[in-house]
Amino acid sequence: MIRKFHLSDKKGFTLIELLVVLVILGLLAALVAPKLFPKLGKGKQAAAKAQIELLGQALDQFRLDTSRYPTSQEGLKALSTNPGGIENWDGPYLKKGVPNDPWGKPYHYEAPGQHGEYDLYSYGRDGSPGGDGEDKDVVSWE
Repeated sequence: MIRKFHLSDKKGFTLIELLVVLVILGLLAALVAPKLFPKLGKGKQAAAKAQIELLGQALDQFRLDTSRYPTSQEGLKALSTNPGGIENWDGPYLKKGVPNDPWGKPYHYEAPGQHGEYDLYSYGRDGSPGGDGEDKDVVSWE
């Protein structure tokens, strides 16, 4: 028996049905996105704080070996490679190179610092001092 297929026999979605689904998905995204994105900023702030603490541990290990922290001129690179002439340097103190902050900018390091033996900080998303939310500075002395 030969069966003939007509257009009315095919099942599928109409253009109207697809547009309705897309509109519903768009509305859901508009409701969920504002609640999700602030948490993303808080996650980057927490990641920066964790990286600063890990860099602080590497700086402390450097100090245990060399009896001092790296100078501002030597910077955080002294944790990865011996800048030369540092007695008892037993690094590298980081498994990988010095990371950038979660916003892709280098961390700022000063030794001696204004708040302790060293200051290690990130200026946050905006890359400038101060700010609120994701633009807030993440610092080692707090």
